[in-house]
Amino acid sequence: MTTRGTATEGLTVGPVTVSADALTWRFSRSSGPGGQHVNTSDTRVSLSLDVAACTSLGRTRRQRALERLHGRLVDGVLTVTVQTHRSQARNRVEARERMAALLEEATAPPARERRATRPSRASRQRRLDAKKRRSAVKRSRSRPPMD
Repeated sequence: MTTRGTATEGLTVGPVTVSADALTWRFSRSSGPGGQHVNTSDTRVSLSLDVAACTSLGRTRRQRALERLHGRLVDGVLTVTVQTHRSQARNRVEARERMAALLEEATAPPARERRATRPSRASRQRRLDAKKRRSAVKRSRSRPPMD
């Protein structure tokens, strides 16, 4: 069973909201817990988003997502499948959370590059002094030499 945007609310990714129309929900029988209930109800939830065609992300965020999620995308579509819980409603909530977390991480701006620095002369001297002290402590623990 496939439905497009059955949830009334979209998906919030940072300051951006992906409309409910862009999300595709699929439901199928789950293999997880549930006993006889599993055989009759569609509790597994698959939530898909066509990242390549999603205009609500904006060009920059969409490019970042496509680059960072390229291993998870199939023809530009990101799919999250959840079958952890016995109820479809709880699986839907978790699928929405996982999708939002994935997109949040993928669309985040890149971290600032580290600017290389050198240790100061005083810090180098402190390091060498500490090494000398440690060496002296270890030397004092050894047996005195035999004459």
